[in-house]
Amino acid sequence: MSKLKVTQVKSGIDRPERQKRTLQALGLRKLNSSVEVVPTPQIQGMITKVLHLVKVEEVKG
Repeated sequence: MSKLKVTQVKSGIDRPERQKRTLQALGLRKLNSSVEVVPTPQIQGMITKVLHLVKVEEVKG
């Protein structure tokens, strides 16, 4: 099963509270931090909401 590597590339400062909490829920705490997640429909929806703040790559594994 493939995973997604999500990297925060823009700051959550001066963003709506909802977007800040979505970044936290994904496990992104600081700029340039990365997490690997399983692409469930819930996670994909969260990524879509903050797509302008993150970079997404597919990881085979």
